[in-house]
Amino acid sequence: MSDFIFKIQPNIVLGSYTTSRLGQYIRDYGSKFMVIIDPILKQVGNAEKITNTLTDRKIDFFTFDEIPEGADTQVVTDALRLAREAHVHCIIAVGGAKTLNVARAVAALYHETHELYDFLDGTMPTTAPLPLVAVPTTMRDSFIFTNFITINDARSSKVKILKTQANLCKLVLFDPNLTSTLTENQTASMAIETLCLSTEAYLNQKATFFSDMIAEKSAELLSYAMDGSPTLTITTPQEVLYSQAGCMASLASASSSIGASTLLSLCINARYKISRSLSTSILFPHIIEDAAKFRSDRLAKLSRIVRACPQDTPDNEAVTAFAEYVRQHIAKANLPARLKDLNVSIEQLSLCAEDAGEIELINSMQRSMTSDDLFDIIKTAY
Repeated sequence: MSDFIFKIQPNIVLGSYTTSRLGQYIRDYGSKFMVIIDPILKQVGNAEKITNTLTDRKIDFFTFDEIPEGADTQVVTDALRLAREAHVHCIIAVGGAKTLNVARAVAALYHETHELYDFLDGTMPTTAPLPLVAVPTTMRDSFIFTNFITINDARSSKVKILKTQANLCKLVLFDPNLTSTLTENQTASMAIETLCLSTEAYLNQKATFFSDMIAEKSAELLSYAMDGSPTLTITTPQEVLYSQAGCMASLASASSSIGASTLLSLCINARYKISRSLSTSILFPHIIEDAAKFRSDRLAKLSRIVRACPQDTPDNEAVTAFAEYVRQHIAKANLPARLKDLNVSIEQLSLCAEDAGEIELINSMQRSMTSDDLFDIIKTAY
């Protein structure tokens, strides 16, 4: 097991209507703010609710919402230019993973003089970042508690990893009410993706006792949200359970690492703009079956935690039940079950496996893997 190093950063606030106090929380970070916000929030009416908490407190800010479906380096460049021209003191990010990644890149590189692409090619930022306040509107984010940012390179349509300064994010506000605008299918696929994130952290070679504990609790909360509570004493609303589980899954992933499904879904999204949660959901049961060869005891434990099988089920049967549990939830939500259902060819997906093999994170998988191993998983899921 890897050495355990834990730093209390960033501050985390989780609860209903926490965004109504956003203006109160950010006062220590300056007097001029840039709010990078997912444009979908305007369409569903949540953007105004969030900015009103700043307006009511007479806080100086402006919003940036020119974030297309495939946010890439060009979007980061445009947002970075606006932030510098406005001489802002802090970045506020409100949205899903693509919005948070754009905001994190702007905060990390605000004081830098090198071009963005220099950092994508390996240069490390040397200046202090701007403070970043993150308000996720989905239940999970693989990198929110890490020093990594995933950015789609506009030159090549490949995902790149940008390494950032420590303590980039100062505050994360999880407000379960923000997830209420997701469709049932979106919620279902993100729930499966979150369970996958916890499972990958649990199986990873970098796992610690802390990440194990958090991953197990995340899986338990997800089972309550997805299948209902086993007892009448648990009355926590479903959206709160999802937010709690997502926060814990993200913490577990940061303490351990992501796995093959998450890495492949990032590469598929970068090239073909396919939802990460959909591709992850499809790959997840195949990841379970692959990991059964070397982590059956751990998978069996998770299977029992999510109540996919009785507590006294033998390990090999419990692992099979876990994979079937995921497939049943995919079918129940009427989600695509095979990668070919995403209207992408096996030849196109082979490029994604090659892309993943070039990313440093492939050295932090649940087992030693190459791009050929990743392509084998793709083939079984196709």
